[in-house]
Amino acid sequence: MFVLLLVLIAVLFGFGFLNPIWWVAVAALVYAVTRHGRDRGGGRSRSGSSDLGDYRDYRERRDRRERWDRRYSRQNRARWRREDRRDHEHRR
Repeated sequence: MFVLLLVLIAVLFGFGFLNPIWWVAVAALVYAVTRHGRDRGGGRSRSGSSDLGDYRDYRERRDRRERWDRRYSRQNRARWRREDRRDHEHRR
């Protein structure tokens, strides 16, 4: 998609030598693309990462932690109940 956009900008810039109104079209297109990219968060920031990538990392960590919690709480639930029962019986 990005390559097609660059080709479109180059073609419109080339048409600008025939009629300067095409240069206005290129300027408007470049402005719209850069504005749209910033608003959506899909564009790259200067540091090379995006907010979308940060959210994906957060979501993956959260999902991994939830799977870990579910797995081990389910596996150990019966053992914990047995130990609680034993402790309760030893107190009597």
